[in-house]
Amino acid sequence: MSAGHVHALYRHGHTPIHGMAPQVKIAISFGALVAIVSTPREAMWAFAIYGVGIAIVAAVAGVTPGYALRRLSVEVPFLILAAMLPIFGGSPTVEILGVDLSIAGMWDAWNIVAKATLGLLIATILGATTDVTQLLSGLDGLRMPTVVTAIAGFMVRYLDVISGDWTRMRIAMASRGHDPRWFTQIGPYARTVGVVFLRTYERGERIYLAMASRGYAGRMPEATQPATPAIQWIVGIGFVGAFWLVATTAWWLR
Repeated sequence: MSAGHVHALYRHGHTPIHGMAPQVKIAISFGALVAIVSTPREAMWAFAIYGVGIAIVAAVAGVTPGYALRRLSVEVPFLILAAMLPIFGGSPTVEILGVDLSIAGMWDAWNIVAKATLGLLIATILGATTDVTQLLSGLDGLRMPTVVTAIAGFMVRYLDVISGDWTRMRIAMASRGHDPRWFTQIGPYARTVGVVFLRTYERGERIYLAMASRGYAGRMPEATQPATPAIQWIVGIGFVGAFWLVATTAWWLR
């Protein structure tokens, strides 16, 4: 993988969060997400504490509210679905502004919105402070199977290549007068997709042969992992432990 490949979510910076080892950030994110998902939906105070903790980390990482809100736009379809739950939920209901809303539906909607939003914020911070190369290195550091990280690396790299091919072919079609305004004109696009698929298959075969000629035997060479400072693991365990303490307390007070 090219070290210069940077995904759209990454924001270059020199914050303490940027400087943490990627395997520590991945472990923290996963542990915090599991704690959030495990929290009973009735414990609204617990989600408020999670939000404050995540906001503090975002501020330290240089992730501004505007940037986070733009990334949360992918959540809109789920918010629309959640908004429908109180309307079509079952009994018992409560009247709000002249509309009968399901109590269970409102709890379900809150559960989806709270957990999805907090989870996306954690993913946004991780993506903003860790580029693709570091993420793959962190997965290696967490002893993920090499084949998994290799496939993920190739996928990220060649999705951009395929996207570039598709964009160039669309421009070529438009320059030759193709203007698909009706469904009956979809044929050229369908044939273009087939050509892109064939090119992708042929490129994959050429890349494999080139790698095999250079000694590739089904396993990528392992990169040297620098030692992770113990203080980073201590901070990570403390952060995740605080989230789990809140989740445990929420269940105990339920």
